[in-house]
Amino acid sequence: MPLKQQLVDEIEVLLRYSLETKHEGLKVHNDARQELRDATRRLFEKGLINQKDGGYLTDLGHDAAKHTEALLSLLRA
Repeated sequence: MPLKQQLVDEIEVLLRYSLETKHEGLKVHNDARQELRDATRRLFEKGLINQKDGGYLTDLGHDAAKHTEALLSLLRA
């Protein structure tokens, strides 16, 4: 099953979050690539982050980011 570019963009945004603390968010600025801004908005709509332009991971988002990092770690091994 091929991954659509939209999912790849959402994964890219999730991987930018730090998993070491829940008190560190991020802001996707207006000069960021349009694909990343759109991916950030979709993650907000899915309930994975708490702001349309980034903010903090929700509990669900933290779990998703953790699983994403684990999968990448396995694939890179």
